[in-house]
Amino acid sequence: MLNEIIRKRKSVRKYDQAPLDEKTIAQVREKIASVAPLYPGIRYSIGVSGKVKGLFGLSAPHYLTFYSDEKDGAYENIGFVGQQMDLYFSENGIGSCWLGVSKPAEKELNGMPFVIGMAFGNPDESLHRSLSGFKRKPLSAISEGFDSRLESARLAPSAINAQNWFFVAQDGKIHCFPKNLSPIII
Repeated sequence: MLNEIIRKRKSVRKYDQAPLDEKTIAQVREKIASVAPLYPGIRYSIGVSGKVKGLFGLSAPHYLTFYSDEKDGAYENIGFVGQQMDLYFSENGIGSCWLGVSKPAEKELNGMPFVIGMAFGNPDESLHRSLSGFKRKPLSAISEGFDSRLESARLAPSAINAQNWFFVAQDGKIHCFPKNLSPIII
């Protein structure tokens, strides 16, 4: 089921501006409470907001705002938690889109600074896409060795589809390495 969702999810950039009903928002809050962090020792919080500013050129009825203690692994932890929400939205007919350059009204939550935002709501465009709709590098350009899990990693969201990673599959393990970003992507 998870691989099926990964293989069709997309970033939604056009939303019906009508807010989601209270029952759906309550379900979103329940999901937020149940997501598992990558690093349980890193504190984080997720807020639900109706307004976030940024350079992203889209307007959604709702936003998730992610906050975290500043320590090693914090960004990976937020990415892991946030991607669970992204896949939850896609699975449940709700559009979503990561917002790398965003500013919420609350700069801090529970003493933690803001990290990143995510728009969500009823899509005003197609919610899913076929595999041919993904604009991604071929697996051979981002990995060496074979592991069937690498295809899901290849399809993962990436800022402007830069896919700034490289994987080495070896002995049942996948080693992940960052690639340097060009100054334009930073």
